[in-house]
Amino acid sequence: MISLNLAKRIPQISASKMALRSSSNFKGFVETQNFINGERCKPITSTNTYENLNPAYGTSVGKFGLSNKDDVNKAVQSSLEAYKKWKDTTSSERSAILRKAALILDQNKDDLAVMETIDTGKTITESGYDVDSVVEALNYFASLSYNLNGEQIPVSPKVLSYTVREPLGVCAGIGAWNFPISNIAWKTLPALICGNTFVYKPSPFTPSTSTAFAEIMSMAGLPAGVLNVVQGEGDVGAALCDHADVAKVSFTGSIATGSKVMAACAPSIKKITLEMGGKSPLIIFDDADLDNAVQGALMANYVTQGEVCSNAARVYVHEDIFDEFLKKTEHAVRNLKIGDTMDKSATIGALISQEHYDKVSGFIERAKKEGAHVVCGGEKVDFGAGSSNNNGYYLSPCLMDNCTDDMEIIREEHFGPVMCLLKFRDESDVIKRANNTNTGLSGGVFSKDISRAHRVIRKLNAGACYINTYNMYPIQIPFGGHKRSGFGSENSTTVLNHYTQLKSVYVELGDVDTIF
Repeated sequence: MISLNLAKRIPQISASKMALRSSSNFKGFVETQNFINGERCKPITSTNTYENLNPAYGTSVGKFGLSNKDDVNKAVQSSLEAYKKWKDTTSSERSAILRKAALILDQNKDDLAVMETIDTGKTITESGYDVDSVVEALNYFASLSYNLNGEQIPVSPKVLSYTVREPLGVCAGIGAWNFPISNIAWKTLPALICGNTFVYKPSPFTPSTSTAFAEIMSMAGLPAGVLNVVQGEGDVGAALCDHADVAKVSFTGSIATGSKVMAACAPSIKKITLEMGGKSPLIIFDDADLDNAVQGALMANYVTQGEVCSNAARVYVHEDIFDEFLKKTEHAVRNLKIGDTMDKSATIGALISQEHYDKVSGFIERAKKEGAHVVCGGEKVDFGAGSSNNNGYYLSPCLMDNCTDDMEIIREEHFGPVMCLLKFRDESDVIKRANNTNTGLSGGVFSKDISRAHRVIRKLNAGACYINTYNMYPIQIPFGGHKRSGFGSENSTTVLNHYTQLKSVYVELGDVDTIF
């Protein structure tokens, strides 16, 4: 077994791991650092720091140094040098490194899940699923490294014509805070197997597992400089977008920030992938299996406390089954277990920050003033006297009805555990209502009539769609949005097109065919 010896990174992990994981005294990552040229390092010149808080308790995990343009230049230069050799490695060499990294990560997955939970506020169970998905991603892209195929194109017997896929160079990624270890894997792994090198900036809310991931890749044999991590805020992301030696930027985050990324990349004509927000619809027809539909609606709204870009917070329910669906959904929501994030039986954790808690609560309060009815939830969770969780950012899962399409909470992305129910009767009308948004990330349908389900999905203006389920992200399927939710995809074989450039070669086998 290869161990990261994460006990040195998290001093509280010891022989009594489980007791300590359930304790609010779990405070101490060592100082989170950059990872550049194969090793952890502190910012070069900046003395500014950012305090990493545990959302479950509102307590400090530790401080880490905020990087600046000097660190970006160092990281990009390191990746530029590494690219000279990495681009010429074989598919077998790249694949072997990813497979070894999958083994190391799997052997350390429990501790990585703890790190992820402390950073994000999601439950330890969800973090475990996320780490498992990264193991799967490593193995998947290890296999996909052999699929960088061109094609031979028949032109004439005297001509050989073919295409090859070539790497772009140094790529950059700007990640989100809701799925930090998944984000760095989804962005870096396809880039690396295509022969690119990478500089990644995680969210300052969730700095820890990105550095650990880069360290695992290094332990697996990834050469120094092929993957670098730079901690920081928006100015670091801006520096990556502006850097002349960065060939591509992949961004996950808000539409507002994504627009800035797009503008910053435009002068140098960088390739970009944007995966941004959404206000997705879920349509439940009168013939749906109600129990499955309720579970689908829970998956569409309460995974990671609702902090998921693809969530379907607009749940359109056929009026003939609305009352029964509401009754079943209320019962299910009231029985969701809100608990300490290290409690394996908990299904709802804490929101990422006090600021975000206030934002989501504000949406709820304004919706009530507009006439929405709170069926249950939407309140600060009281864990009882003396509980350290009372200082965390826990919001009880909220269920609303009496909602209308013109309400702010229906039009704008609230990014929290709030499900909004709306009635419909007519299929064509509900499709029109579902598409009445400037975003198009996801959408879903519940119906036993598979012909109708396919017909409706075909008419939804969204990139990642579901029938009789919701919020599934298998690595083999592309994920990306339409309209202002972005463009380009992550995962699947499709992503290889986003990290390579096509070269065509025309070979004349006889005399030159000339007009002169």
